[in-house]
Formats: sequence, structure tokens, C-alpha cells
Amino acid sequence: MNYRLFARAAAAALLAGAAATLAGCGAIEGAVSGEADNAPSVDEAALGQDAQSDELAGGATYGDFGVDLSNRDDSVDPGDDFFAYANGAWLGDFEIPADLSRYTMFTELALTAEEDIRTIVDELAAGDPAQGSLEQKVGDFYAAWMDVEGLDAKGAAPLKPHLDAIYGVTDRAGLEAVYARANIVADAPFGVSVLPDPADTTRYIAAVGQSGLGMPDRDYYLKEDDRFAQYRDAYRAYMTRLFGLAGLDDAAGRAGRVFNVEMRLAEIHWTTAESRDIEKIYNPMSPQKLSETAPEIGWTDVFAELRLDGVDTFIVAQPSAIAGAATLFAELPLDTIKDYLAFHFINAQAANLSTAFDDAAFEFFGKTLRGAEEKRDRWKRGVSQIDAGLGEAVGQIYVERHFPPEYKAQMEGLVGNLTAAFEERLQNNAWMDEATRAQALLKLSTFEPKIGYTDKWTDYGPLTIEKGDLLGAAIAIADFQWDEQVRRLGGPVDRTLWPYPPQTVNASYSPLLNQITFPAGILQPPFFDPNADAAVNYGAIGAVIGHEIGHGFDDQGRRFDERGRIRDWWTKDANDRFQMRTDALGAQYGSYEPIEGLTINPKLTMGENIGDLGGLQMGYAAYQRHLAACCDGVAPVIDGLTGDQRFFLGWAQVWRAKAREDELRRRLVTDPHSPPRYRVNGVVRNLDAWYEAFDVSEDDALYLAPEDRVRIW
Repeated sequence: MNYRLFARAAAAALLAGAAATLAGCGAIEGAVSGEADNAPSVDEAALGQDAQSDELAGGATYGDFGVDLSNRDDSVDPGDDFFAYANGAWLGDFEIPADLSRYTMFTELALTAEEDIRTIVDELAAGDPAQGSLEQKVGDFYAAWMDVEGLDAKGAAPLKPHLDAIYGVTDRAGLEAVYARANIVADAPFGVSVLPDPADTTRYIAAVGQSGLGMPDRDYYLKEDDRFAQYRDAYRAYMTRLFGLAGLDDAAGRAGRVFNVEMRLAEIHWTTAESRDIEKIYNPMSPQKLSETAPEIGWTDVFAELRLDGVDTFIVAQPSAIAGAATLFAELPLDTIKDYLAFHFINAQAANLSTAFDDAAFEFFGKTLRGAEEKRDRWKRGVSQIDAGLGEAVGQIYVERHFPPEYKAQMEGLVGNLTAAFEERLQNNAWMDEATRAQALLKLSTFEPKIGYTDKWTDYGPLTIEKGDLLGAAIAIADFQWDEQVRRLGGPVDRTLWPYPPQTVNASYSPLLNQITFPAGILQPPFFDPNADAAVNYGAIGAVIGHEIGHGFDDQGRRFDERGRIRDWWTKDANDRFQMRTDALGAQYGSYEPIEGLTINPKLTMGENIGDLGGLQMGYAAYQRHLAACCDGVAPVIDGLTGDQRFFLGWAQVWRAKAREDELRRRLVTDPHSPPRYRVNGVVRNLDAWYEAFDVSEDDALYLAPEDRVRIW
């Protein structure tokens, strides 16, 4: 899949789940009842505690009860820096592996899953599988990926037919077919995708949005900062290198012209924060209206090439950017446009070519932009490619081996308890009026959890993978995934589809389907440990569940109703009170400065900040429900720590992380999630229970006066 297309084609809030993942990735059956009495009860054994005695089951993966206390730094006052208090010893000792730009608990689990998937891939690739079988497709793709000697022998030759198609265009009328093709296998000045219609989520619709930048965000082109200037210089050098490797003359001249095009595109683009505002990006247009908005593009021909010619309405996410890009490309010389399209094809496929192309891409994207010191082992990146393109082909085997069936039932119980806790909080919410409360409860009652893995695996039958042709295989997978999108048009929305394979370490919420998704990959310690203390599980996976539920009621998710439709179900008074609280939360996060001169952008991170705050509040409420049911409301003291202390340490542990400065800078510009330190410190300082648990006073750095603590849910 062309993931850059998805990220930019229609702003994240429109794409199911894209704006509401638990972690910045690289970002989950049956309806849950909204009535507490009918919600599934928690399986206490799943939490590592007996319902009667509340004694520890033993055997936790981390430490004695689910938290590795050796990672703490007791010299830090928890009220000054709770993130450092919980994780400081680890932060001081741990070195980020040379092939990574960031290391988190998500990374730790993903590395384990990577080894598991490698074992499966090696097994599937062994022997002589039948042509057309899943074993053949996975095995031949992986073998082609690992055949570095063969790739190096081919050099730039695999590019020739694709570049010939681009440079063979003789007039502007021929560009539409190339623009359409770029949408599938590379990048174009605009992106097109298929998604459920936000006005009627029982059917699919197509969306058009801004695209076409090779660096992560418009800020990389426009920020007047020495480090961003260095990125721009390195990007021009990278462009020159790719054109040269492809055997094209005047590589520096071509690179300079393409870079200038992208600079002008960046000026036209909406900011990432603007592109997550559903009120701004939901712009339905007929093909005729789109043609009037951006007349310089032959949309009829583009859509015909993409097999979207029967679509009567498109959502245009950033109309001014689409219009501006159309005008810009109409003014450019035809040869410059061809160079632009050629560069983006080579760039998109660099990893599927010889070592020279692959190294060039790593030097810029991995080392310069993200700070990694070494390229990852070839087999590891091959597993990632299989995850992205053939994830469910290996996912079914992964689930059979690594996800015990009882985990799914236990998670259903936890989701039920978190839902009941949130329902109770909605019922007692002091600032929400009755009309809005009724609609919120209705929406909560229709939440649909997806846990572990899909019940309807992808049929890879139409996909053909030819032996020994890596670039051809990558393009075949991109075509297959586009065909899957187009095939859905005209039919009802398939609510059984998953946003990613089960081995993914993440979680998400889809505003268009009102679904929360928790794949098998994340349902492991330290997020979910059947042998850990209940307090830790509620602070970890409990708060994660609450985070995803909360996305249905964050600054963008709340604009969708119980059926996933865009509808304003808020009264003016409730809306104003909500806005007052989110403004206060935004002011807190806007004051955090992870890198000197670069603060957190609260408009970009607001949804995730609300998710974190509400998730921890819901997790704590659910933990109190658990204690009331099992232990007369009293938790035991373990290793000198109260239940509440263990709960908050469970939350801090799952956000244990280190990042290189370039990667942190990239995420501050592009990632809707705040850096992990602030997902801990920025949240706990708003919860009264944390102050009581750790005796935090007004003398501590994180202290907020009670009237300044933000309480939304």
C-alpha cells in the first residue's frame, strides 16, 4: 500500500482509525452494551488476582507484580517528574540500538513479533510450494527481497519500463494516466483513496486530498531553523543521488527543479493540524464541482484510470491545496513534471532496488531525518515489508501460535468493565446537559470492540508474485491493495475488515465505524499480563482501552454520531463547556518544550491528549469498580506500594521510551501523539488520585491547583 498516499489523501480524521491510533506507527466483535448491568463482567483471573482474596497470582513478566521496579529512579521526586521517577534508571542506562531512531515498549513487543514472523516466513518459504499458494507468494517475495546479489546485478534496470512510461508522455493530456498510476505505486500532487462515506457509513465513497511531498511535512520545507535548513540541503543531495543512480543526465539540475516544485507545493499545503479538523476537511463534491475547483487536472481521465469513473461524489479534504496544486502543475514545464513523477517513483521503490538505491534512502530518511546510525538487518526489513503487504497471510499462523484463545474472552471482559466505568462517568458528568448526555450514552452503547484478530482473513488469490522480481512483486501488491479498495465501491461497508494484521503492536478507534480495535500484538506484557497485579493491568491495558473509547468523544471523534456519521449532536452549552476544558488542556501541552525552541503543538495532539487523559481516568474508575467487587474497595500493599501507586506506575511503564533528537523533532512536527514523557507527566498531574497516591504538594514541579486540573471525562 502507498502509505504516504493514505496519510495525505484525505485528512486523518476521515480515514477509519487513522487519527486515533494508540501510538505513532509507523497507527482492532459484537456490540458492547451501554448498560452497566448488561456489560460483561471482568474475568478476575485475567487480572492476576483472585476475586475473593485479591492475592497476586504470581509469575508476572515484569517484576514481581507487573512493574519492573529496577527501572525506577528513587532520587527523583515523583511530583517533579513522574516519568523519570518511574523510568529514570532505564533512561540512564539504556542505549537505543544503532539501527533504530526510537525505542519504546511498542518497539520491544514489535521486535519479538518480528522474530515470530520470521520463523513463520522461513517455514512458508521452505520446500517447493505450489504456484499460487500463500506459501509461494510469501516465500518468493521474501526470497526476492533477500537476494541482494541479484538486485545489485540488475542495478537500475528494473526501473526502465516505469521511467519509460513517465518520460514517454508527449503532451499534458498524457499526464492523467501517469498521475493515476502514481497514486497507486508512488506519489502524485494529489492522493485518492476509498473509505466509508461520513454522511452514510453503510456505503463507500472516494476521497481526494493533498499529497506529493517527499519529506514528512510542509514544515520541513518552510521552517526557518538551522536544522530544517540542513534537512533541505540533504534532501536536494538525495534527489541528485537518485537521479544519478537511475542513469539520468543532469541529475543536479533535475533535483533542483523538483525540489523547487515541492517547496511551492509545501506553501500550498494545509498544516497537519488543519488537516485533522473534520469540519474543514469534509467537503463533498461531484466530479463536475471538483473539475470546477481544480480545472487544470483532467479528473475524468484520472478517475477512469483508477476505475472510479462511476463515483458520483468525492470528499475533497483540502480544496484550496488541490486547486493550488492543479494551478502549479499547469504552469510547470512538461519536462519538470516528468522529472517530479520520476523522482517520486524511484523514491517510493528505492528499497526494492539495488543496494545503492537502498543505501541512499537510508542515509536520508533513516540517518538524516530520524537519527538512526545503522541500517536495519535485511531480514528485519523484509519481515516489515511482508507485514505491510501480506500481513494476514502470516497473521493467521501468528495468532494460532502466540495468542491464547482465552485472552480474547478476558479482553472482552475488560472492555465491558471500561465501558461500564465510562457510562457511569457520563451519567455523573456535571458539565454535560441531558440532551447531549443521552446522545453520548447512545453512542457508547453502539461501540463495537474488535479483539485479537479478524474472523475474515484477506483472500490473496488474485495476487500474483513472480519469482525473482522484487520490484514487480511490490507493485503487484500495491495493485492488489488498490483493487481491494475499488472492489468495495458500490457495495455495503464491510465492518469485519481490520485496519492492520494481528501481529501489529498498536490499538485504534475508527470514527466512521465506531469500532475500537486491539490486535493480538499489543495484548502482551506490559500492556496486558494475566499474571500481573490488577492495579497494573488497569493502569496499562485498562487505560489503553479507555484511551480508544475516549477517541469517540475527543475533539474530532465527538463530531461523529453512533452510526459513524458526521452529525453535530452537541447542544451549544455542552459544546462551549467542552471547548473550555480542551482549551485549558491545550494551554498545558502548548507550554511543554521537548526540544529548545520547539514546543508540542496542542492543535495537532489534542485528540491523543484527550484520549490519554480520559483513558487514564476511565482505567482508574474501572479499577475502583474492580476493588469494590473483589475486596471491599481496599487494595493490598505490595512491595511497599499501594494499589493506586501500582496503577500509575503501570501507566508510566508502558510509555517508557527514548528517542534520538532528529526523530523527536520529526514527531513534534508530524505526530498527533505527544512525546511519551508528556503522555505520562501531562496526564497524571490532572488526576486528583495521583496527588494522593504520591503525596504531591504545591512545592512539586508538576503540581496544579485543583481548579487548574482539567477534567473532561
